Amino acid sequence: MGSQTIYINTEKNVLVHNKNVTLGDVAKIECTDVGMLRKLRQKKIYTFTGNSKKKNQLQVFSILKVIQLIHEDYPNVDVQNMGEAAFIIEFSPRMNPSMGISYLKTALLCIVIFFGSAFTIMAFNNDVGVSEVFQKFYTQVMGQKSSGFTELEIFYSIGLAFGILVFFNHVGRKKITHDPTPLQVEMRKYEEDIDTTFIENSSRGGDSIDVG
Repeated sequence: MGSQTIYINTEKNVLVHNKNVTLGDVAKIECTDVGMLRKLRQKKIYTFTGNSKKKNQLQVFSILKVIQLIHEDYPNVDVQNMGEAAFIIEFSPRMNPSMGISYLKTALLCIVIFFGSAFTIMAFNNDVGVSEVFQKFYTQVMGQKSSGFTELEIFYSIGLAFGILVFFNHVGRKKITHDPTPLQVEMRKYEEDIDTTFIENSSRGGDSIDVG
């Protein structure tokens, strides 16, 4: 048993739906002893308290505390951490929202995004004076005054729509390439910043679960 090595890997934010959190819920574990691996995955490490059924609960957990809990059952094993030094356990009760409400929220979000994007594009075009530029360029090249609806405006509109599709890498439910979209990248950065801030604040406030 003294030569046994356990490898654990945790992500910065782990979502669980059961108040009784096991080690297998929050970490990926690997070792050569199948029996030990099975017991470790079923080992309870934390229990969320409270009767709230709607609000999510968060708890910062130190990897050192996880190692300490493992050593309670297997004091002679070597534990190798391959993941985060501290991570967040987020408890979210399972809920079955109405499909009608979900569709309504999606429709409202699409409307807000559509009109917000349209306003942004119009404001940008008005600030840089695209219409005046097109009129002067058309007059210089064609030798006659622009009517405001020429080949320049048509191809500019087509190019603008095409550029937006290429930039966001998304058409309907399908992606143009396998690369993550800019929105997905920014959302991931936002989530990482939130997790880092929450972990640091909990550590400073003494609310994180760590070794004594």
